[in-house]
Amino acid sequence: MSDAPHISVLLDEVVEALGAKPGETIIDGTFGAGGYTRAILATGASVVGFDRDPTVLRFTQGLPADRFRLVQDRFSQMAEHFAPQSVDGVVLDIGVSSMQLDEAERGFSFMRDGPLDMRMSDTGPTAADLVNTLDHAELARILYVYGEEHASRRIASFIIRRREERPFERTLDLAEVIERAMGGRKGAKVHPATRSFQGLRIAVNDELGELKAGLDAAERILKPGGRLAVVTFHSLEDRIVKTYLAERAGRTPGGSRHLPLAPTGAPASFQLIANKAIAPGEAELAVNPRARSSKLRAAVRTEAPVWESAA
Repeated sequence: MSDAPHISVLLDEVVEALGAKPGETIIDGTFGAGGYTRAILATGASVVGFDRDPTVLRFTQGLPADRFRLVQDRFSQMAEHFAPQSVDGVVLDIGVSSMQLDEAERGFSFMRDGPLDMRMSDTGPTAADLVNTLDHAELARILYVYGEEHASRRIASFIIRRREERPFERTLDLAEVIERAMGGRKGAKVHPATRSFQGLRIAVNDELGELKAGLDAAERILKPGGRLAVVTFHSLEDRIVKTYLAERAGRTPGGSRHLPLAPTGAPASFQLIANKAIAPGEAELAVNPRARSSKLRAAVRTEAPVWESAA
């Protein structure tokens, strides 16, 4: 297990967007290694961290017991732990952390051999379960929709043909089969398995459903004037957050394949802090290249009631 620190992306920008003050309560919905939490605690605010990954407990050492507690649950369940309009801020850092990618035993990475797991918790089906049992159509759909992999059908065919000989158990085994399906690397800068692994990871952890439910939960529990800050790392996540906040701010009629058409005429429940996503600067990218695709979107909760679709 790696103890290398996970570098929190857009840390200064997130802290600024939250505007936390002494006496306020902020939820760090994706505690991880606690980077955002420590920065928020430094403002004098209290933090409640959420994380379904049991391995993050080691990162709670040294945090002030009077202003911090960890809830081992999904951030989509925030509203089960807090009353409506009871918190001052929510931050979500969506996706897999570098800490998880660096731990071979978690099975997230095609760069390190490990069990084909990919679960952020220790419950539910693994990535191995999916690639060894799903039919061609469903496997190809996951790779195409969640991984945005245009060669999804070909890759699914290669996977199914190989699993008939023996089931997949290891990450590098699956990565090699996907590489063969794609005709090798051919000098490509991005590994041929990148999109497929992303798609499987999102499916295993229901990340897009979790994100939508988390946004709804934040809408419920934020006080009027409370701030929401969401950091995303790929277009699927960012599209959901962008659409959600634009709809709630009255900017668009909405509707997408991941978000149902929202009711029209409802009072805006959020006000956008910035019209465009905030991206990391060159100084941050020089220190943390993994931040390159990250985007921050932030909004302030209004006094309007929760939208009917989120009730």
